[in-house]
Amino acid sequence: MAQGDQSLKYDGGETGFLLIHGLGGTPVELRILAKGLHRAGFTVHCPQLPGHCGSEDDLKRVTWRDWITGSEAALDRLRRCCATVVVGGLSMGAIVALQVARNRPADVDGLTLFGSTLWYDGWAIPWYGFLLRLLIDTPVGQSFRFVEREPYGIKDERTRRMIQAAMQRGNSAEAGLLGTPSQAVREMWRLVKSAKSAIPAITQPALVMHARQDDVAGLSNALYLQRHLAGPVRLVVLEDSYHMITIDRESATVIAETAAFARSLAGDADDRSRARITA
Repeated sequence: MAQGDQSLKYDGGETGFLLIHGLGGTPVELRILAKGLHRAGFTVHCPQLPGHCGSEDDLKRVTWRDWITGSEAALDRLRRCCATVVVGGLSMGAIVALQVARNRPADVDGLTLFGSTLWYDGWAIPWYGFLLRLLIDTPVGQSFRFVEREPYGIKDERTRRMIQAAMQRGNSAEAGLLGTPSQAVREMWRLVKSAKSAIPAITQPALVMHARQDDVAGLSNALYLQRHLAGPVRLVVLEDSYHMITIDRESATVIAETAAFARSLAGDADDRSRARITA
């Protein structure tokens, strides 16, 4: 069962971030980034997605539409206190952010997409992973689960050991699930299908950050977004991290780039406001 609501909330200025965690993950994977942005003066909310921070059975009970509904409810709460809102996420959370931006264009001023996972093509993904798509509706596919394994998306060895220990203790609220059921992966595929069809219509400015050595989702994911998003895209490629860039060796760079991106959005909004007043 879920171990209580693990959502994070840091109230700050009138520019706010809605940051969404990954599949089978937890808001804790965004905590370093959230605290860094809060220290820089921003409001930051990191909601717990439905079905997460509990058991694999909890995750099986929800669909990708539940993740969107939960994220949009969090967006509504954030908009009540912030004039500018940036929606972003890590891994699958970045794909949820894309769908929210398409659904709610008037409420999303910018996107921050970290380790976006449209497909699994990182160097640590087993070669036979593609077979699950062929077997997903068979008894074998239904019983399959993806078990987290080295390097757990983390290049920094100390952080990796901490995450590994928490996973092995079964502390899904702190480190996410050790295994992700195939049913949840299928829901992610459905989410990706919807989001990919929406990407050419997403016009908000986007910051895309990705590790060149991403072990889960190769750099091809970020390049796809750079080519197909309709709005302006800033792509930042990190050279000393794996998939979990918000907690890995270059987390300080992630914070700095993200804060600078948000300040540019807020500055553009101020310029537009002044132009309306002058006119």
